[in-house]
Amino acid sequence: MKNIPLPSSKRILTQLFCILSFFVAVNQSIAQEYKIKTIVIDAGHGGKDGTTRGAYSTEKEVALRTALRLGKTIEAKIPNTKVIYTRTDDTFIPLYERIALANKESADIFISIHCNDMPLVAKRVIASYTKNKAGKRIPVYKTTYTKNTNVKGTETFVSGSGRLDEQDEAIKRENASIFLEDNYEENYAGFGKDDVESQILLSIMKNAYRVQSLNLASLIQDEYVKVGRINRGVQEKSLAVLARAGMPAVLTEIGFLSNPAEEDYLNSESGQEEVVNCLLQAILAYKAKVEI
Repeated sequence: MKNIPLPSSKRILTQLFCILSFFVAVNQSIAQEYKIKTIVIDAGHGGKDGTTRGAYSTEKEVALRTALRLGKTIEAKIPNTKVIYTRTDDTFIPLYERIALANKESADIFISIHCNDMPLVAKRVIASYTKNKAGKRIPVYKTTYTKNTNVKGTETFVSGSGRLDEQDEAIKRENASIFLEDNYEENYAGFGKDDVESQILLSIMKNAYRVQSLNLASLIQDEYVKVGRINRGVQEKSLAVLARAGMPAVLTEIGFLSNPAEEDYLNSESGQEEVVNCLLQAILAYKAKVEI
């Protein structure tokens, strides 16, 4: 299943009218009765898209374990809620297929689970010494690459404005999956383009559920803080996996695998249980706010 490319200027008014009409109809139905019935849980990355790792674990493994545990907990604690996973094993799923699945299933919430990482930083260090003809010691340098292992905490993203070439490590890392996909230019037609039509349509899609997404993201961060996690905040970013969401959608970074203590925490039974409970409590709080 592929996304329909963004329309040409000749069709822009028709598209805008259809989209606006759709959201009016949605809002009318919500005004009558709204219940959260379907939640799509997305385990970030998978398969060939899985280079982020700590000392002994990978992001794709930890994200999948957390996603499956969250799904089972939701089914046990929130009756009559349907849980759908974008993946249940180590499989590569294109980003556009993840959100397309949520749209197809008319999901009420989309939660993408990821682990954070710090970039490698180049540093010149003295590897050894040599002597010149005069017998003077001359340092021999080499370049090493290291990560800051002290950074820790949680952060949650919602879809925001911007371009794919923004110099932000989180954006570059999470959107890098695009370029592992076949025909990615076709699949992401319009995402990150500068033409007016593309930006107007994507802006409508993002803003339709912006407030709800921000509310859910804030509730998730609040729960992390309650258990003592470092709060790195809620941010709006140009993340392809969220760009076309037809429901409140968030991407939550549950901790840094580049930090040894957080890697241990995210791989432990108690850590997994705590993270999942934070997400569950946030969903319950969101339900209490929006359900009629």
